[in-house]
Formats: sequence, structure tokens, C-alpha cells
Amino acid sequence: MEKRIDHNIITNIIKKNSRVLDIGCADGTLLKTLKSKKNISGQGIEIDHIKVETCLRKGLSVVEGDANFEITNFPDYSFDYVVLSQTLQTVAKPKWVLNEILRIGKNAIISFPNFGHWLCRFQLFLKGKMPVTEDLKLSWYDTQNIHLCTVNDFLELLKDMKLQTEEIYGISRNKKIIQSNKSLLNIFAAHAVLLVTKKY
Repeated sequence: MEKRIDHNIITNIIKKNSRVLDIGCADGTLLKTLKSKKNISGQGIEIDHIKVETCLRKGLSVVEGDANFEITNFPDYSFDYVVLSQTLQTVAKPKWVLNEILRIGKNAIISFPNFGHWLCRFQLFLKGKMPVTEDLKLSWYDTQNIHLCTVNDFLELLKDMKLQTEEIYGISRNKKIIQSNKSLLNIFAAHAVLLVTKKY
């Protein structure tokens, strides 16, 4: 299985011995890496039963269920980090989910495909159709992505919610990490990863 670059970034962001909740943890690859490299105390939420079983076989603590409901059960600041990796665009109410994860976590790490990437713009302009790219693999009628956004859209949402980003990274189409100004990331990052906190 190909190593996900956003997982590398997330692993670098998270401090050792932290408490981490991974929402939509899939087969537990990220949680397993974090336990091994950062000695975290980790918990996952995953809706897919087969993936939950895979996590359990790896010795991971994972709850089977819909994150939209499961996250309401955690008390305030239960975790140092809550990770939402390639999941925000699939949830019904992204703004509500962001509020909840920053209620239960001191920090949120969010990653998502960037709909503002130049290839998306090019396909829309040239073909007049919803783009299909390596980060947006499925046609519009098959995708689980129901709230696509750009880097700029997401930053605007953070401003509206009085949240701030401590760190922001882009991932290019050729899997290189980009650290640049936000306008360039909005064009050249196929994928974005952000460390988000409340403003104090």
C-alpha cells in the first residue's frame, strides 16, 4: 500500500505521548504509525465494520459508528489532537463537526482534497464537467464527497468561526510537500493539511 503523505505530515505535527482521536480512521494505518513513532494514546472512530475488525486485529482501540453521533459522547478536551483526515468533505455538517472536534480536542488536524487546484480549474474550464483527479477519483454521482471546498474556502470558514491555523501544508500532484503562501497553496496544492486551534 502506498504511503500517504498527509499521514507523514500529521505524524510530524503530533507531539509525543499525546492523546489522539482519529475520526474515520479506516484500517488504522495512521493510529498504528502514531503509536509506534510518537507513543500516543489513540482512539479511532470508523463506520465500516470490516475496517474496524482490521483495526482491532492490529490491537487498536476503535469504536464502530457514525462520527456525527459518536463525537457527541466525548467530554470536553478529552484529546490533545483530533484528526479528520480526508473526511471533512464527506460529513453532512462540516461546520458543526469542526465545532465538536475543537470541543473535545485542544487541536484539530484537518486534511482534504483542494478543489481550487489548477487541474480542477482546468477540467471545469475546458470540459465544463466536475473534475476527476487522483485526489478526487470518482465521478460526481459515485463520490462520498458532498462538501468540496478550496483552501481559500476553508480558511474563510475558520475566520468565520473565529478559529486559527497554526500550520498549513500543501501536497502537490507528485506527492511533494509544499509550504508557501496561502494563495499559491490554493492553486498548486492538490491536497491540504492544517493544524487548527481556537483563538484565545
